[in-house]
Amino acid sequence: MFVKVKKYWSKRVEYNMNEYFMKLALDLAKKSFKQNEIPVGCVLVNDKNEIISHASNSMVKNHDPTSHAEIVAIRKACKKLKTTKLLNFSIYTTLEPCLMCESLIISVGIKKIYFGAFSDNVKIHKRKMKNYFSDDNNYEFFGGFKEKECSDLIINALEKKR
Repeated sequence: MFVKVKKYWSKRVEYNMNEYFMKLALDLAKKSFKQNEIPVGCVLVNDKNEIISHASNSMVKNHDPTSHAEIVAIRKACKKLKTTKLLNFSIYTTLEPCLMCESLIISVGIKKIYFGAFSDNVKIHKRKMKNYFSDDNNYEFFGGFKEKECSDLIINALEKKR
């Protein structure tokens, strides 16, 4: 099973929270698909399971190649909280974070990363760099949440663009 359970939570509660946040991220991705973006949605949650920010890809809309869902959500959260560190936060995204997003996630101190679809591009790069998302660095990196739905949405978007 891909869910790591905190000691005081039951597996069912942890699973339901992860599914809930991933569903919200998927809803955001579906909206961005309708706006001709690569459909990626992201939800940023604090340690009390409160949603602090959310975003979807907006590269086409903003004419900005750095407007990935994760980056926009992190920018919004930092601005809202007036900080540059997001310790004890979790990020839920429909696609495995790219190197740019992963670097920002590490930089701001987010320790729990949950994603839906796996990215072949990320696998190639991960072989070349140190894996920060390991037990040694206290990161929790979980993939495969609503994987089929997330993958199908991205594949449909890429086929539509061709």
